[in-house]
Amino acid sequence: MTKILVTGSLGQIGSELVPALRARYGVEKVVATDIRPPEEVTIDGPYAVLNVTEANDWEEVLAKDQFDTIIHLAAILSARGEMKPLQTWDINMTGTMHALEAARAYGMKIFAPSSIAVFGMGTPKTMTPSYTVMRPQTMYGVTKVAMELLFDYYYHKFGVDTRSLRFPGIISYRTPPGGGTTDYAVEMIREAVKRGHYTSFVGPETQLDFMYMPDAISAMIALIEAESDRLKHRNAYNVTAMRFTPEMLGREIKRHLPDFTWDYAVDPLRQRIADSWPDAVDPADAVAEWGFKTSYDLSRMVEDMIRALKTSQEHAPAHM
Repeated sequence: MTKILVTGSLGQIGSELVPALRARYGVEKVVATDIRPPEEVTIDGPYAVLNVTEANDWEEVLAKDQFDTIIHLAAILSARGEMKPLQTWDINMTGTMHALEAARAYGMKIFAPSSIAVFGMGTPKTMTPSYTVMRPQTMYGVTKVAMELLFDYYYHKFGVDTRSLRFPGIISYRTPPGGGTTDYAVEMIREAVKRGHYTSFVGPETQLDFMYMPDAISAMIALIEAESDRLKHRNAYNVTAMRFTPEMLGREIKRHLPDFTWDYAVDPLRQRIADSWPDAVDPADAVAEWGFKTSYDLSRMVEDMIRALKTSQEHAPAHM
């Protein structure tokens, strides 16, 4: 790879993917971009302001360097997207079109994450295959279905090397939740360490797929680096590492923090979104075509999250 352009670099995934890419390819080989001005950003290494909905911003950034890969992360997520559906369509779709047009014009490879949010009414609930019914009930999900189809179109029509995978809920201790329906899992572990109690916004038996951030980073890099001719499902790979309910997560946390308690105050909006998604997706195509694998199950993830959050809490500056 010559040089990588990353959009949405300050979000949950970008804030951890950019350092991983720089460790792998070199600091100067990865240009981080986001909408915030440089004076508000603490990220090390090359950084540029890029509003993904503005064509002029794209032209300005692309004129300064010779990139061969775009990693397009900028997006509004599921629950937040339901509060501002028109803005979600604008940012997610206009941004995607600008990214695809840039990839086409400059001959670049492009990767962007999709989501289990593409699924909905009529989708098989268990062992959901790569190619299946996609009838999402959120604007975020609608934009991700459109993104997958556009990626297919640009690959077949223009020969653009497009790649995408469908993330489940992503769990990380480094960045706070970003407005997704699966955020309860991150919040529960954070609140367990911080306060010893958590009130879940989805019901006790709501089962969903999840991944720990280190596995998510590894999956993205593996797909980006995979040989193109092996990618039969190019923009529709299911990936997952674990599946659990709030009750299962609460019990696992309690093994490490015996005084932890939790209860429920179900948010109808987010519960409806969660209920529309599969209980368990099938990652077989990702395993077969580019060697997808994971290292963290529920037990190891919770243990690592609690350890990291405790360490972070101990080193936090005291408030005067």
